[in-house]
Amino acid sequence: MKKTKAITGLAALTLMAGLFAGCSSNNNPDNAAATNAGNNGAGTAATAAPEGDAAKDIKGDITVITQRTDIVDTVFKDYAAKFNEKYPDVKVNFEALSTYEDQIKIRMSTDDYGDVLLLPTSVAIKDLPDFFEPLGQKADLEQQYTGLEERSVDGVSYGIPITVNYSGIIYNKQVFKDAGITEVPRTIDQFMTALQNIKDKTDAVPLYTNYAAGWTLTQWEAVLATVAGNRDYVNITQVATDDNFVQGQPHYDLYKVMYDAAKNGLIEEDPTTTDWESSKADLANGKIGTMVLGSWAIGQVKGLATNPDDVGFMPFPTNAEKVLVPLADDYNLGISIHSKNKEAARAWVDWFINESGYPTTEGGGMSPVKGAELPEILKQFDGTEVTFDTLAPAKEGEEGWVDAIDKEAEIGLWQPDFKKVIIEAAIGNRKDSYDDIMKDLNDKWKAARAKVTAAQ
Repeated sequence: MKKTKAITGLAALTLMAGLFAGCSSNNNPDNAAATNAGNNGAGTAATAAPEGDAAKDIKGDITVITQRTDIVDTVFKDYAAKFNEKYPDVKVNFEALSTYEDQIKIRMSTDDYGDVLLLPTSVAIKDLPDFFEPLGQKADLEQQYTGLEERSVDGVSYGIPITVNYSGIIYNKQVFKDAGITEVPRTIDQFMTALQNIKDKTDAVPLYTNYAAGWTLTQWEAVLATVAGNRDYVNITQVATDDNFVQGQPHYDLYKVMYDAAKNGLIEEDPTTTDWESSKADLANGKIGTMVLGSWAIGQVKGLATNPDDVGFMPFPTNAEKVLVPLADDYNLGISIHSKNKEAARAWVDWFINESGYPTTEGGGMSPVKGAELPEILKQFDGTEVTFDTLAPAKEGEEGWVDAIDKEAEIGLWQPDFKKVIIEAAIGNRKDSYDDIMKDLNDKWKAARAKVTAAQ
C-alpha cells in the first residue's frame, strides 16, 4: 500500500489549454547553483547535474531511501538501469522503509541517512538546512518546477516534489455506463442521482466509504476547496468565520453527501467490515462505482483492473460557480548534507524528477516540471471549465491558524473520528441527526477560534 503525504500552499497551477502542452519532461532544467549564506552553515548548493559527455565524469555510490516498499525491487531497479545509461559510473543502491516517517526520524539522529531521501514532515522547515543540501535559489528553480514553497528556507530550496497530487473521485466508467450515466455529474444533486442509478441498475456499490480503514475517510477533507469553489477558502476564508459547519457552508455541504449516501443505502452494506486492499480491486473491476481519493491511488487501482481504461477521475461534485480541483505536492526529494557523493546524488534527483516518468506513473499525479505533458487521465478536462489549482496560503500573521483552531477544538479535520460519527448516525447506529453533528462541530470551532485569535 502506498499512501501519500499531502501538504498545501503551492504556487498556482491552473489547467488551461497550452499550459502543459506537449513540452518534453526529458529535458533536465539548467538549475543555477546558489549559495546558502547564513543558513546554519549549509554551504554551497548542490549544482544541477551536467548533460552529455560531462555526465560520464560523475562517479560514486549513492543510497536512495524511499517509502515505496511495493516497487523498490522492481520498478526502482529498472529506473537505476536507465539512469546508468546516462551515468554509467554511478552505482545506485535502494533502501525502502515500511514506516517511513518513524524510521527516517531515527536514522536522522545520526549522519547516516542515505544520500537521497524524501524530506520528512517531522523536520521543521526552518531546520532543513541542518540536514539537507541546498538545491538552488527558489526564484531560479521555480522557473522549472512547481511546489517549492513548502520546503524552502530564506529563498533557498531543499527539495523538489516527486509528484503533484490532485483530489476528487475515482470511478469506474463501465459501472457508470451500465447505470445509464452519460455525463460526469457536476452538481451534488446530479451526483446523488448518479449514485441512485448505480444502485437501481447495477450490482455495484455506488459509493464505497472504506469506513473500517479510517484514514480513507480523511480523503474527503481534501476536496473541501472543490465544494467551496474557491482556492482562498481553506486557509483564508474559514479562519475568518464562526459559521464553518452551518447549512450552506462548504463543510456542511461536503459531509452531507457522505451522510445522505449512507442514509439512502448508497454505500457498502456493512461499512464496519470494509477492506482497503480488496476495495481497490473491486473499484478497478466494476464491483464499486466511486471512491473519494487522491490521484496517488489511481495507479494502484488501474494496476488491478482487467481493463485499466475503465478507471476514471472526476472532480468532487459542487454547487459552486466554478469547478476547482485542489492540488498539493507529495513528498519532496532532497540530498543529505552528509552525502559523500553530492554530485551523483544531484544527478539522481534531477533524473528521477525529469526523466524517470515516476511523477505521473507510479506517483499517480502531475509532474512538478512546468510544461510537462498532462497525465492521460486528465486530458479530458483540457479546455473545459475544470480548473486545477493550489490552495492560497494563509494571510500574513495567520499562518497555521486552521491547524491551531482544529487542535484547540479537537475536531480532527484530518482525522476519521467525526466522519465515522456521520456514517454511524446515517445508518442508524447513533441517535444524532446530521444537524446535531454539525452544530456540535460548529460550537467547538467557534469557541476554539475565539481562543486562537485572542492569543495572537
